Amino acid sequence: MTLDVNGHEHELRLDNRTTLLDALREHLDLTGAKKGCDHGQCGACTVLLDGQRVVSCLVLACSASGAAVTTVEGLSAGHGLHPIQEAFIEHDALQCGFCTPGQICSAVGLTPEETISPAAVREAMSGNICRCGAYPHIATAVYEVAARA
Repeated sequence: MTLDVNGHEHELRLDNRTTLLDALREHLDLTGAKKGCDHGQCGACTVLLDGQRVVSCLVLACSASGAAVTTVEGLSAGHGLHPIQEAFIEHDALQCGFCTPGQICSAVGLTPEETISPAAVREAMSGNICRCGAYPHIATAVYEVAARA
């Protein structure tokens, strides 16, 4: 099968039960998406599939064939950090960093309707768990970038 990940096509031979998360981490050595709960509940494995947020532990790799997959590693694309990444740094929106790649991908995939207010941002980001409790900083960073756009 062919996976388009971060703008590069990869030919992979995978078991048909392989999740997108496992394909990224184990076959492409892209370890930004984290294996947290493996049940789609924590959001640590969030990536973008054709620009939409998905928890990659629940997506079969074969179903992503033909779609554009963007991981946290592909957001900057060599042109400096993505504005969300810059805002996370500026607002200290991380502590241990385990959830940060999923939080960032989730924030990048938000629609304008989901970012009209700080409360809307908090609701839209509620599928991403931060065990360190950096939520206020995360919400501030995401809302600030959305307000500038």
